[in-house]
Amino acid sequence: MNNAADEAARATKVGVLSAIAAYTMWGVAPVYFKQLQVLPAMDVLMHRVVWSAVILLGLVVAMKQWSKVVAAVRSFRVMKVLFVAGLLLGANWLLFIWAINNDHLLDASLGYYINPLINVFFGRIFLGEKLRPLQQAAVVMAVIGVSVLVVSYGEIPWIALVLAITFSVYGLLRKKVAVDSLPGLFIETVMLLPLALVYWIGFASEQSNMFTNSLSLNALLLAAGVVTTAPLLCFTAAARRIMYSTLGFFQYIGPSIMFVLAIFAYNEAMDEYRLVTFGFVWLALVVFSADSLRVYRGQRKAFQSARSQT
Repeated sequence: MNNAADEAARATKVGVLSAIAAYTMWGVAPVYFKQLQVLPAMDVLMHRVVWSAVILLGLVVAMKQWSKVVAAVRSFRVMKVLFVAGLLLGANWLLFIWAINNDHLLDASLGYYINPLINVFFGRIFLGEKLRPLQQAAVVMAVIGVSVLVVSYGEIPWIALVLAITFSVYGLLRKKVAVDSLPGLFIETVMLLPLALVYWIGFASEQSNMFTNSLSLNALLLAAGVVTTAPLLCFTAAARRIMYSTLGFFQYIGPSIMFVLAIFAYNEAMDEYRLVTFGFVWLALVVFSADSLRVYRGQRKAFQSARSQT
């Protein structure tokens, strides 16, 4: 009994540390992508796919995960889910790159602020995770915040919403499919690889010709594999070890870093309506985080009490 409880506690600890690492790396990722503004967003996405596939192949071989890859490939259902997940991931990557390099980092930040609340909502609908009253209130606050932008500008903040929804659905699919993080991410990336190679051969810009680029630009392009795979491996490891809605507790790390970069490093404009929207979303996250912390402390106290009685 104690062994099972200890194992669960260790898994939760690994999940929490993985989530923190993933969201921190995503938060600083815009600094890297800003260095690649000379390339179209599709070219950057192409390099992300190609070099991620190379790195992941090396990791699969080095960590002796090939048998798990083979097992996943043999399941049509698993491959179908991973294919859809890969497409969602590619779409999310593409929009994220485009937003950063077209001075929409604030919109990207807003999207990833909204993401944890969508995680909670999806967790309720698809995973049967019940929403507590304060979680419900947090979701309502976020909806009000987004509505402010809709009313004030007469248009939906589509960049933020598409980023949030595509990544939430991606996380949901990875939560439901029985594949470890590394083999699953490798298969997703390999399924995108043919599309990336066709684009590279037939449609890529001159800046993607690595035979004529400077060494510094080529080094940046090769680094796309590390920038892409490291946080995703941490994220998928976290998604399989902690409750899906709990992931939202750590989500604020990434967009907070992006927000600071957008305002202070890249001088993006913050008007009053956008500030009101962010205010509602921040308030929602405070309520959500306070509720999550209260529940976590209660569960930890109950766990310690149960251990002391055994």
